Amino acid sequence: MTADLPPVGYHEGEVQAQRRAGFRPQASRMLAVIGDALPSGLSRFLGAQQVLFIGVTDNAGQVWASALYGEPGFLTIPDPGMLAIAALPSAIDPVADVLRSPARLGTLAVDFPHRRRLRVNGRASPTDGGLLLEVHQAYGNCPQYIQRRTPGKSLPGAASRLLRTGDALDDRQQELIFAADTFFIASASAAGDADVSHRGGNPGFVRVESPTRLRWPDYAGNTMLMTLGNVTANPAAGLLFVDWSNGTSLQLTGTAAVNWDRDAAAQFPGAERMVVFDVARTAFVEHVDAPSWSAPDFSRFNPPVKPSGD
Repeated sequence: MTADLPPVGYHEGEVQAQRRAGFRPQASRMLAVIGDALPSGLSRFLGAQQVLFIGVTDNAGQVWASALYGEPGFLTIPDPGMLAIAALPSAIDPVADVLRSPARLGTLAVDFPHRRRLRVNGRASPTDGGLLLEVHQAYGNCPQYIQRRTPGKSLPGAASRLLRTGDALDDRQQELIFAADTFFIASASAAGDADVSHRGGNPGFVRVESPTRLRWPDYAGNTMLMTLGNVTANPAAGLLFVDWSNGTSLQLTGTAAVNWDRDAAAQFPGAERMVVFDVARTAFVEHVDAPSWSAPDFSRFNPPVKPSGD
């Protein structure tokens, strides 16, 4: 294991969030599910994937979430302590520059058809046409809030196109968020260790408060509160919204804050707390190499969504 990566365990931000939520005993027991290696049994799971979601901090200290696409087999386990990724972000991606050098990287593989997911975090080094991730944390997540969808054909090697960048959400981007049933949030600890996580719900569960502010309910989960722990210690965060019909993605970087007020959460069915995200920069990218996906089969765990006017 690389010397500057800490041993598997919770950092102070995670501990603070767990205590605030009253989950400390449960979270302590859950620590046993986190490993620092990938069992060989995961080779089949990883080998079937066509997308890997990633989170990383750029050279300016901004956190971004993104996606790497490839044909099945682009993710392999050459060694239990390593994940080989035969893909790189396109040159127009906000994370492209930082991944040309060793970087702390969070990754998430989601098997949407079977509602399975695996988080693998560590330090990535560039290779010829890809990345090699030294595993620091590896663990599966529960299937709650994953919408079942099936990938279709993609165009391997096709060039992505940057549609626009900005510092606020335009109308089309707000519509994409309003219709979203899934998004991904990247975060990092105060020490810089990166993570990326999945969030799901019925369309409308993410509210656009303004062109520069989003709000969403934080539903019941695994009690470890790793994302909330990161933003407790380091508010920098990144979001990724995907148009599943054509691969177009909206990447946002900014800051996130947890609203622990129970009265605020009570306005949203199923919410245990609320999260507010303030947008600093946007990148709207057309990923021609991304597969198109089938219409979603919504998770039975998704709480109902009240109309925004209620």
